[in-house]
Amino acid sequence: MVNVMKHIVMASLNPVKTNAVMQGFQRMFPEESFEITSVNVPSGVSDQPMSDEETLRGAANRSLQASVVVPAADYWVGIEGGVYELENRLHAFAWIVIKADGLLGKSRTATFELPKVIRDLVHNGVELGEADDIVFNRQNSKQTNGAIGILTQDVIDRTSYYEHAVVLALVPFRNRELF
Repeated sequence: MVNVMKHIVMASLNPVKTNAVMQGFQRMFPEESFEITSVNVPSGVSDQPMSDEETLRGAANRSLQASVVVPAADYWVGIEGGVYELENRLHAFAWIVIKADGLLGKSRTATFELPKVIRDLVHNGVELGEADDIVFNRQNSKQTNGAIGILTQDVIDRTSYYEHAVVLALVPFRNRELF
């Protein structure tokens, strides 16, 4: 039996997100082979989404736009990071939306609280990745370990943080007969 390589279109040029997507697909479908094309598409939401709904909409928009830009693929993946306020504290998370064959898989990462200094910067219009760089004296941390890696001293890095949600978003594709 010939193993046909599946084509994933990732709606981001960020290598952390691309690696998380590849690892999630390989874990859920170890019998398959995958190649990823990364494309830069608009989210249609704020640079820093400030609610669960806006963040989900951004991931869905990215997945849809990726399917428009590269229609000849097997899967289209959108990942959007966002924040939301709860009890005067700012929490970070991301939504993953995967589109393929008339199915849509969605999952959200775990949520974690951000330090007050970062909350204040975000409230003043600074995007989370930039706020991390300012506070922790880093450059482009969102393309490496991000806030989650910095705050956990890499106990959880940004790739593994996204990977679990990618696996969960693939549940409908692994169990097509149920969806």
